[in-house]
Amino acid sequence: MQLEILTPEALIYRGIIDYIQMPGLDGYFGILENHAPLISALGPGEITIDQATEANATVEKLADQSIAKKAQDKRFTMNVKGGIAEVVNNRIIVLVD
Repeated sequence: MQLEILTPEALIYRGIIDYIQMPGLDGYFGILENHAPLISALGPGEITIDQATEANATVEKLADQSIAKKAQDKRFTMNVKGGIAEVVNNRIIVLVD
C-alpha cells in the first residue's frame, strides 16, 4: 500500500507499507492491503507503521529528521495530536496536526 503522511507545513512520510495502525476517535484501528474505502477522523495518539518487506520502502525527504531516523526501521511509530485519514484503492493519505 502507498502511504503519505502530511502536515499543513510539509510531507512527513511517503512509502510502501504492509500495515498501519492509527488512533481513531473511539480507539485504535488498523489498515491492511485491500481494505474497504474509508475516511476517519483521528484523535491524539500514536501511529504505528510496518514498512513493506518486499519492496524498497522509499522514504522521501522528510521535514522531521527524527522521523527520518525512525523510518529506517521496518516498524516505527510517530505521535499525532489528531487529523484525518483516507483509504482508497490501497492508497492511504493521512493529514495530521
